[in-house]
Amino acid sequence: MELLLQRAEEFENRKWSRISTSDRVQASRDLKALILDINEIYKQDRDQKLMDVMKRLTEIKRKIEKRLKGRLEV
Repeated sequence: MELLLQRAEEFENRKWSRISTSDRVQASRDLKALILDINEIYKQDRDQKLMDVMKRLTEIKRKIEKRLKGRLEV
């Protein structure tokens, strides 16, 4: 569990500007896996701290995916 929280902290402190598209895709995949791993622990413990971490990571993931989809132009 400590390792997961360390990885979560690393993602929260990482700078997301000026990274390549492939790095964004990889980060999105890594975040998804990390969120799912934390969720498995949360199901057993029901610790509010874990839920808060998952919410913050989900928000970062949404921002990354929003940037990946880009703006639609006609």
